[in-house]
Amino acid sequence: YPLVCLVSYDLKVWDLHMESKPIETFTVHEYLRSKLCSLYENDCIFDKFECCWNGTDSAIMTGSYNNFFRMFDRSSRKEVTLEASREVAKPKTMLKPRKVCSGGKRKKDEISVDCLDFNKKILHTAWHPQRKYHRCRRNQQSLPFPGELLTL
Repeated sequence: YPLVCLVSYDLKVWDLHMESKPIETFTVHEYLRSKLCSLYENDCIFDKFECCWNGTDSAIMTGSYNNFFRMFDRSSRKEVTLEASREVAKPKTMLKPRKVCSGGKRKKDEISVDCLDFNKKILHTAWHPQRKYHRCRRNQQSLPFPGELLTL
């Protein structure tokens, strides 16, 4: 039986029959290493981002800062960062992948880690057990996203 947990910057999948090390590791918040002091000063270091499985356990989702949420495909190792906002939660709107730049030159479609809003965070995520459908909770709003609009 697999168990998933978010530890520091990594999402780790454990086999309960093998306690010595995780069977899979996905990097979630690597770009935040340079912001550790800011996170600590704002008490963000204590934020607890939930993670969840899709209905077939083939993908994992967790929240992040700046209203971003991350999805990981376990078999292909593909990952995507998406933004939970009212603008992209409209019907038939394709969610665009977002990329965070941690330093150096930034491409046109990338967001600098210095521009992230640590007060906007997705702490709660949920995936429908049978349908391609999930929800992200942003502050007091619950935003639905149809799974077929996601590109992973």
